[in-house]
Amino acid sequence: MSNRPWHLNRRTFLRGAGVSLALPFLDCMGGKKINAADAITSSVRPRRICGVYFPYGASLPGEDHELAHWRWLPRGEGRNFQFNESLKSLEPFRNDLTIFEGLSHPNGRKMGGHDTADIWLTGAEFKGGNFRNSISLDQVAAAHFGEETRYSSLTLSTDGGVGEPTRSSTLSFGRNGQPIPAHNRPRLVFDRLFGINADSMKQQRQELENSGSMLDLLLDHSKSVRKNLGNEDKAKFDEYLDSVRAIEARIDRSQRWLDIPKPEVDASALVLDADDNSPHEYIRTMYDLIFLAFQTDTTRAATYQIGNMNGATSVAGKFSELLGFPQNLHGLAHGWNKKGGAEALGKWDQYLAQQLTYFLDRLRTTPEGDGNLLDHTLVLYGSSNSNTHNNTRYPLLLAGGSRLGLKHGQFLKYSEDTPLSNLQFTMLNRLGVPTEKFVDSTGDLTEILA
Repeated sequence: MSNRPWHLNRRTFLRGAGVSLALPFLDCMGGKKINAADAITSSVRPRRICGVYFPYGASLPGEDHELAHWRWLPRGEGRNFQFNESLKSLEPFRNDLTIFEGLSHPNGRKMGGHDTADIWLTGAEFKGGNFRNSISLDQVAAAHFGEETRYSSLTLSTDGGVGEPTRSSTLSFGRNGQPIPAHNRPRLVFDRLFGINADSMKQQRQELENSGSMLDLLLDHSKSVRKNLGNEDKAKFDEYLDSVRAIEARIDRSQRWLDIPKPEVDASALVLDADDNSPHEYIRTMYDLIFLAFQTDTTRAATYQIGNMNGATSVAGKFSELLGFPQNLHGLAHGWNKKGGAEALGKWDQYLAQQLTYFLDRLRTTPEGDGNLLDHTLVLYGSSNSNTHNNTRYPLLLAGGSRLGLKHGQFLKYSEDTPLSNLQFTMLNRLGVPTEKFVDSTGDLTEILA
């Protein structure tokens, strides 16, 4: 397959890994033949990135409000800060994280209040009915080091799929801004990451060969089709071919990894049958899957969208009620400024922070070299609203990366002049991803550089 005239550089294809056609599961594929043990014991430790998103913002009553202790943001500033009730479970990780106030995407400030989950990791501009996105932060990283792992990235969400423009059910977008479908069934995710048997390998090999043959025919036929199109249609057709070629590259990578054994992991503690009717087990299991993927060096880039911004249809909307909260997620968020609302939403924030604490603890208690997994992993956690419908001053924290040149233990405040992309640009630099700019970034956030 590699000798075809239309075959492009694989790293280019990785940047376009956001296309899903009616083919067998291909959102994985590795690069050079390297196993997890070799990677973990290498003198150059794997560097990882994880983005975790929650919808509708957080509880942010004023600092002098009677319920200010349920404020998501801490009291104080710099190193002299105190966690409020919402993030109190993260106290043991004080020196492993930084909390930010004031950062947002300038392009998001022009959008509707429920529209910005799509651009949390892209910073793209949607205007005039044009909902074309750009590549997401995790996919920039995956394009750089994705060939060293079996799966270039792992995209998870509660709702699954891609959703719809401005109500996306995925955080990940490929090279041309195509949404990458998110997986939302823990057992299927586990089987794809770690499950294998002789019969399924034989079937997968045949499916990959068949799919490759189908794409060969399609790409051959595309030459005669394209030459008869007008300029505008050629541009659309070329975009489609980019998607096809991206899948071609993913098939190629999958074939190269097929004979490399998947790592064996202990699944006894996982609740793989958890679904949206058992939210506590479900959220924990999604975090567990990311942890196992990182621990085994199965992937180094992951995203998890706990809920999307479509209040009417998101299956995650009922999580709070199932866990004993008085309203669904959308209702909690809308009621933040009503009597008792700051506390009700704050307790939901507290619950989510406890689940994040669980994930960070798994990373930090897992040795890697002379440190631990968290030391070599960047975890960006937050939302794209401050309060519901307010697209400024996102609640954000960055955890991990102490061995990647970051310093933590801070609560940093910024004006709107500093775009969120500066933080994301800094993350890419710490991951060793060569880039001069990310979206509208103006430079590093020097305050978090060691």
